[in-house]
Amino acid sequence: MISGKTAGEIFEQIRSEVQSGGYLPGDTLPPVRELAIALEVNRNTVASAYKRLIEAGIAESRGRNGTVILGVSESVAQEGSPPDVNLIDLASGNPSTSLLPDMSSVISQLQFRHRLYGEPLINAELEHYGREWLGNDIQGDFSLSLTHGAVDAVERLLNCYLISGDRVVVEDPCFLSSINTLKNSRLSAIGISIDEEGLNADALDAVLASGVQAVIITPRAHNPTGWGLSATRAAQIRVLLANYPQVMVIVDDHFSLLSTHEYHSVIPPETLRWALVRSVSKFLGPDMRLAFVASDEETAKRLTIRLNAGSNWVSHLLQDITLAALQSATLKSAVIDAREQYQKRRAAVSNALLNHGVTTSLKHDGVNIWLPLKQDSAGLVTQLATYGWLVRSGEVFGLDQKVHGLRITVSDFDVQQAEVFARTLGQLIAH
Repeated sequence: MISGKTAGEIFEQIRSEVQSGGYLPGDTLPPVRELAIALEVNRNTVASAYKRLIEAGIAESRGRNGTVILGVSESVAQEGSPPDVNLIDLASGNPSTSLLPDMSSVISQLQFRHRLYGEPLINAELEHYGREWLGNDIQGDFSLSLTHGAVDAVERLLNCYLISGDRVVVEDPCFLSSINTLKNSRLSAIGISIDEEGLNADALDAVLASGVQAVIITPRAHNPTGWGLSATRAAQIRVLLANYPQVMVIVDDHFSLLSTHEYHSVIPPETLRWALVRSVSKFLGPDMRLAFVASDEETAKRLTIRLNAGSNWVSHLLQDITLAALQSATLKSAVIDAREQYQKRRAAVSNALLNHGVTTSLKHDGVNIWLPLKQDSAGLVTQLATYGWLVRSGEVFGLDQKVHGLRITVSDFDVQQAEVFARTLGQLIAH
């Protein structure tokens, strides 16, 4: 039986019941009015207690179905494929290992030096490199920070300002890590459809008018679709965001050096809180957990607090390796070659699909191709597996149940494979 006279007492009593097993996942709490009458307290007192339970992730409001106790989060979709898969893997979302540079030569030439508490968070030479690289796409002054990759950057940036329940605009379909980040932070994801030119500007306009706290945009090589912002669409979005300077704008340019598309900024000068994020994982390898974050000064200060020296800083050894790689002529050549190879592989698969009657976009960038479907992809994925092909169902990337498609990772495709795959897929769709 729930007891208590204040919101705090009611909250603690219900939490204790959950921890002791008195309430189980899926159990529904009494309606606010009913519990208020039973406890002889004001309805607002119970409503406040329930709100705290929701913010703490203990319960969830389901509208007319009441407030329900939550259990341990169910497993969520992740990038990558099992290492022992016996199918030709077109589902992983990974870069090609054959196109990642050999880091051993870079590491062997480094002179190791211990860094101690109190030293600057960013190595001076790496900061200089980052300022030149990101500064080319930023108008005006900015501060530079480092995080443990792009996903870490997005999570820290959101947590600098937002609280549980805040609304965040993302593309739909959406990058899996963005979906998981918002869910883990108990933020509300607001999906906006995307086409070959990027985020739908009209839909964004309507959502901004309804009130949101942040927008996350992928300017190039959007995952899962592979599409990027056109100059026209970026300009439209920039004009819209200028009317809402209080909305935080996070730009995740994860494919950066490997992209064949130009970068078009969506950050207007009016925006008060903004960040441009570029990681090195796509061209140096997913295990190189480092991302540059250019931002306004206030945001950089808040990031610094969360990356305080000695506990959350980005390893200076990793910084040394990254700088040496970025400055290496050999690795620069490897990045250029990788960019060209990814472009050829995307083109080979797209053209092969078109030749076999499968309509798809020719504007892909990145390591994935997106094939829109009119119905759920599960059956098609299963059929492809019987022919030896592992592809990713598009539904896992969707915030809207209407999102249907296949995401096809082309990282290790050769021309002959593309032809066989396209023929098989074309026959299955035709039937």
